[in-house]
Amino acid sequence: MLGLLVRAVLRSGLVKPYHLVKPVSVTILPERSSHHQDNLPKLPVPPLRQTFERYLLMLEPLLSEEELDHTRKLVKEFLIPGGVGDRLQRSLERRASNKGNWVGTYCKYNKSLEGYRQLKICVDCETLPIEYLGGKPLCMDQYYQILSSCRIPGPKRDTVVNHAVGKVAPTHITVVHNFQFFILDMYNSDGSPLTVDQIYMQLEKVWNSSLQSNKEPIGILTSQHRNTWGKAYNNLIKDKTNKESVRAIQKSIFTVCLDAPMPQMSEQRYQSRVAAQMLHGGGSRWNSGNRWFDKTLQFIVGEDGTCGLVYEHAPAEGPPIVFLVDHVVEYMMEVVRTPMTPLPMPPKLRFNITPEVKKDIESAKQNMNIMSHDLDVNVVFFSDYGRNVPRAHKLSPDAFIQMALQLAYFRMYKMCCSTYESASLRMFALGRTDTIRSCSNESLKFVQAMEHPAKPNAEKVFLLDKACQAHREYTHMAIHGQAIDRHLLGLKLQAIEELTSMPEIFMDTAYAVAEHPNLSTSQAGAKTDCVMCFGPMVPDGYGVCYNPMADHINIAITAFNSCEETHAANFGRGVKKALRDMRSLLEETANAKQ
Repeated sequence: MLGLLVRAVLRSGLVKPYHLVKPVSVTILPERSSHHQDNLPKLPVPPLRQTFERYLLMLEPLLSEEELDHTRKLVKEFLIPGGVGDRLQRSLERRASNKGNWVGTYCKYNKSLEGYRQLKICVDCETLPIEYLGGKPLCMDQYYQILSSCRIPGPKRDTVVNHAVGKVAPTHITVVHNFQFFILDMYNSDGSPLTVDQIYMQLEKVWNSSLQSNKEPIGILTSQHRNTWGKAYNNLIKDKTNKESVRAIQKSIFTVCLDAPMPQMSEQRYQSRVAAQMLHGGGSRWNSGNRWFDKTLQFIVGEDGTCGLVYEHAPAEGPPIVFLVDHVVEYMMEVVRTPMTPLPMPPKLRFNITPEVKKDIESAKQNMNIMSHDLDVNVVFFSDYGRNVPRAHKLSPDAFIQMALQLAYFRMYKMCCSTYESASLRMFALGRTDTIRSCSNESLKFVQAMEHPAKPNAEKVFLLDKACQAHREYTHMAIHGQAIDRHLLGLKLQAIEELTSMPEIFMDTAYAVAEHPNLSTSQAGAKTDCVMCFGPMVPDGYGVCYNPMADHINIAITAFNSCEETHAANFGRGVKKALRDMRSLLEETANAKQ
């Protein structure tokens, strides 16, 4: 039905298609994925000594020898038999034996937010195809968390509520245009889904009845810091009408945002501007109030033809969203005309704006304007080659791109940095992610060699191969539950629960360096030729999301304008140069052997 919805929007004339993507093949197989969930293994707690040996190894390219010596002493103290480390490890192992997933029990969700018909039937009936990695089944739980779900602010911690679980599944979506929210029921009274023509008719009614944009942008409240939004939320739902409207949004299957056009700009900057619009809406003057950022899924279609989605990260990681996008793109290519049946006007959600709520909205506007102006987004379409080149040289495309990021960063800053790459833990029940540490001793040797003109190309290729191999080994370790970051976090949080003072190992400068990823990265391997982006994890860092296609690579780079040391466009140019230099290195070395 989402495919029908997208087709209806594009056909309606309310927007002008900027471009159409090629159809892809996604097959939905009738296999009950719930049958295998109980048989998935639990996420293990890695051996204590193993984690800290790998921790020290990870720190070597990041610290001076003096700093390393200090950290080695702290690790030695922490690992004394029968000491604090052993005590926390035993507690963590007990937690793991009693919980479905020991990492998930610590989640508090308290940070700031930044073909549907067949798909929903599969979700409702639990018949999505089971995915496999290396012949092993993966946890499918996240796929069942993205529809009819919403994040809800609380005074101390947020909650994520899935309104389709254990109840009659909601049948409506919410549509927002000019800051005004409407309920659009996606099914007829006999239970049959609306046709594309019916959806078009309903969207046109919503559009025509909300042409005036003089309403308060109530949705912008959801962009606030979670504590601030929690207080504003309580103010908002004191009013019965407001509470009912908010509940309707929260229970909806997803939200569709019909955006006003963005300001004109050059073709070179257009895609970067679109990516920023999808992420935050462009500020209070534009479309940031045309959102409900707590909603898990928001599909965005602009009057100028821009289209995409933004999703709230708490219920799921990227793969279910990528799967949904690929499915929708395939389904929307099918054009089926059906008779129209008259439908009632989609009801508009009402909000009573009290002086207190008005004050909260004005505060949210100011903060959103600051945040949106501060985020620097640079979309890079690297057209020289794609995953075909590293594969031709028997190198992992992901590891290859990660080494290009390491090289670009080293060239800009004459040093390497703590690097995060997300690794899926879906081999385990309710698994989310751990961290692939892309910066390693091997990557450091490679980037140093690339900057050393006297080094022969054969040696550089050898070091590149070793760096990619080290990355693959760490990736394998991470997806099998043996990475260090979630284990370290678990030990630290267990210490907060049990001890009167924090172990010195977690107060060490080295731990702060490790937990400060100047490069936060993720591969979003979609079949659809699309761009995905997210913000940096630290004030002086970069967010890098890349989608490697067969013959090109889509890359989105973000940074903060308030940091003088970072610049998204400069880093983007550095990444492109690194990718070109690495291909030249491989080809020149291969030619020299002939």
